[in-house]
Amino acid sequence: MPPVIQPATAEVLIVTSSRRPILFVSSPESGLFNSLFTIATELSRRGVPDLWFATDEKRRADIEGINEDSPVRFASLGEVVPEFSSPTWDDETYRRVTQPSRWKAHRALVEHTFKPQLRVPKYRALDAVVDEVKPALMIIDSVSFFGVEVAITRKIPFMLSVPFLPSNLFMTSLRSNFPSAHSGLSLHMSFAQRMANRWFKIRKVAMFFKPSMLKTLGAFNQVRKDLGIAPEAAKMTARTDLAEQILCFSVTGLEYPFPFPDNMRLLGAIVPPLPEAPDDGGLSRWLDARDSVVYMGFGTVTRLTADQVRSLVEVVRRLEGRHDVLWKLPKDQQQFLPPDGELPGNLRIESWVPSQLDVLAHPNVKVFFTHGGGNGFHEGIYFGKPLVVRPLWIDCYDQAVRGADSGVSLTLDRPQTFDVDDVVDKLTRVLNEASFHERARHFAQVQREAGGLNTAADLILGSPALK
Repeated sequence: MPPVIQPATAEVLIVTSSRRPILFVSSPESGLFNSLFTIATELSRRGVPDLWFATDEKRRADIEGINEDSPVRFASLGEVVPEFSSPTWDDETYRRVTQPSRWKAHRALVEHTFKPQLRVPKYRALDAVVDEVKPALMIIDSVSFFGVEVAITRKIPFMLSVPFLPSNLFMTSLRSNFPSAHSGLSLHMSFAQRMANRWFKIRKVAMFFKPSMLKTLGAFNQVRKDLGIAPEAAKMTARTDLAEQILCFSVTGLEYPFPFPDNMRLLGAIVPPLPEAPDDGGLSRWLDARDSVVYMGFGTVTRLTADQVRSLVEVVRRLEGRHDVLWKLPKDQQQFLPPDGELPGNLRIESWVPSQLDVLAHPNVKVFFTHGGGNGFHEGIYFGKPLVVRPLWIDCYDQAVRGADSGVSLTLDRPQTFDVDDVVDKLTRVLNEASFHERARHFAQVQREAGGLNTAADLILGSPALK
């Protein structure tokens, strides 16, 4: 599908020496999209002119719905590529990428997404958008490699958006005893864990010497040649070495220490002005009327089974009389619930909440029971809520172990099954032990001092490319 530029007035598209368009580029997936969407909205709120947002068609309404002081124009990158969109994966792919083995899950993700031809339509669509918009600066989510390739090839200054742990960007350059990304290992390892960590790193490299992967690497080189991508964009560290700024939404203490490059800024969670959804259908009134609420939400990717749903209902039942539970459970998974008359009286189920941030900000929400994705992990702590983590996949295990080491969370012993005794034990400990709340409040303050949304916007507007 050819790129579609949202209609704009003629004077907006006239290229003059005074124009300094800012072009956001993002995957449509919530974990990557949300932070950039919030930053673009903040720039609009400040009245910054010539804002553009390039992403897939499924996000058109979100971008066109930004209604602040200056417009944000939508630039289409076409339809979603199923291989890159985890909600569209078939059940077998989902099973492979979320399996208990950290190495096998990592390998499955690479094998499923490391396909050069899938990036070609996105590259061409974005290249056409750049021809039209002529951006002075691009803000690119760190997983949209095609965006980085376009920026480098077209010699456009760019910044990276990183909604997960910064060490994920530097997998090949960290010291040997640093836990490998996606391994779920702590910085404080036993001898056996250090050996496992080294073996994990070796296998990450070795998998690219398999004949099938060597063939894929050759195909990538051919695609780059066919598209005219600059040779310097092929370097593994190009996106971090050449970025004007790396905007990372974590903070020291929640990430392990390592030598941060001079162009990286740790900003904490990107949180918009609240409330996001004042008209929430009575949800805030329900929270007001409770003393202690556990908020249970496992992101947009998790697919709970019938057994897992039944286990979680039993967990809620065991908390009755002490704590209420707000459970964000997708409509298609609610089929596994018992009949309404058999549900615990302390449970409220919503297929969607108008604003998860409004829920986490509510003083009566005491604990966030989460899958440990980058955004949710940092957002929960931003509001001073300790966590119980049921890691879903890939980076979630890394966030979970850092949360445990920083004293803000506990991780389920058996996350695949939701063992009822284990879940109740972890929730009860985090709810009742003061240290978890104290550490969460500490890192809430650290994140607020890091600057978040306002500092991200200031850094963008302070770019030399916009002068």
